Amino acid sequence: MKKMYRLVVMMVAAVALLALSMPVYASKDSRIESSAKKSHVFMTYLKADDITIQSKDGAVTLTGTVSEESHKSLAQETVAGLPGVKSVDNRLEVKGTPPAMNSDAWISTKVKTMLLFHRSVSAMTEVNTTDGIVTLQGKATSQAQKDLTTEYAKDVEGVKDVKNEMTIAKTSKKTQTVSRKVDDASITALVKMTLLYHRSTSALNTKVTTSNGVVTLSGKASNAAEKDLATKFAKDVNGVKSVKNRMTIE
Repeated sequence: MKKMYRLVVMMVAAVALLALSMPVYASKDSRIESSAKKSHVFMTYLKADDITIQSKDGAVTLTGTVSEESHKSLAQETVAGLPGVKSVDNRLEVKGTPPAMNSDAWISTKVKTMLLFHRSVSAMTEVNTTDGIVTLQGKATSQAQKDLTTEYAKDVEGVKDVKNEMTIAKTSKKTQTVSRKVDDASITALVKMTLLYHRSTSALNTKVTTSNGVVTLSGKASNAAEKDLATKFAKDVNGVKSVKNRMTIE
């Protein structure tokens, strides 16, 4: 009789614990979905895409359509960096036919995307590519910004040369820009994508973590120059406050 009583008590306790844990999981999943939708990446770079985010016990599934292949990767990297996420099943589909690898359209897209993530260059830069030669047009705020745009564009895979036809804008008054706080998950995703898009750092197996805007890089670099470039590129990503580079040189 006592054994039966204990068994009933244990079963009741187990059911109670399960009932209590279900709202916790539901709350965690809804928080993940909400955080992803409100992230800087989703509200800035992916706002025109049709992405559905579903989380179940921290396992996130992404469905819907995006305009570019880079958006698919960017969405996954952002969600993967959110607290509580255990895995990401990326089922996003790219609208239309993506440009062939190493084609002029493919190169232009990569250059535009890379410039978009860096804060020291203009995201409004016009990019056109013919036979691997990239032509940049638009306005730069200074010669230094124009030169940096050329440097960044040259470091994209497939680019043979860069013709920078940007003009230096005459600014009589300083314009105030309102900077919005960028969440850590977005920063991590943007740094990862930036290092991947730069030819000088694309081969590096770099681990990126972010805490309160401070980025930590770990992994291996072939030499000190590669390590320094990783720091330079990461520092110039939107939202990054500082970079701790703990990469080791092979």
